[in-house]
Amino acid sequence: MGTQVIIPLPEGDLSGWVSGTGPTGILLAHGAGTNQDHPLIVGLREALAEVGHTVMTFNYPYSERGSRRPDRTERLLTAHRAAADRLRPQVDRLFLAGRSMGGRMGTYLVADGYPADGLILYAYPLHPAGKETELRVDHLSDVGQPMLFFVGTRDALSRMEPFERHVRPLPGVTVEVLEGADHSFRGGGWTPETVLARLVTATTVWIAALPSGRSGDARP
Repeated sequence: MGTQVIIPLPEGDLSGWVSGTGPTGILLAHGAGTNQDHPLIVGLREALAEVGHTVMTFNYPYSERGSRRPDRTERLLTAHRAAADRLRPQVDRLFLAGRSMGGRMGTYLVADGYPADGLILYAYPLHPAGKETELRVDHLSDVGQPMLFFVGTRDALSRMEPFERHVRPLPGVTVEVLEGADHSFRGGGWTPETVLARLVTATTVWIAALPSGRSGDARP
């Protein structure tokens, strides 16, 4: 269920999908090499909508073209911002959420001043696989909004030692640890059903605990 939407860009429109009608909006971005039809993205969108949120997914330009190779960061960010601009006027609060790469793009936007009430990061890619010194963390200190991280203890793109050292101590960070799970939230006895239930429940509880109010204006 839901409604298909169009996100206009100068180089070509992107397709999106909105489910739910609640006052809290969640922009849910997909990960690298996939699109908004990925089973976890669809499951999250529909389950979060069922508990009262307005949830929008969208395709990045490369996935709209049917490619699995992500665009350059600048193009990803342009598309992500356009999608957020499409959803923001429809809701009272806006959270930027994303799976892996999609979550990372959201952190860049908010660190650069995009107005949002918080970030929800499903398997944030803290570093490339096998390259734990190449951390994607410096910009996170520029995020003034609350951040919710879901991390598996066997995630090859977010080893627990650097995560505990560089991410958990940041102001406004809440961490949900999935014991035994890898970057795809597989392993450790987790099933698609139990993963989805954990993500949706923890996300909903976290949002409900935050102060309500309209997302602030972007910084100059």
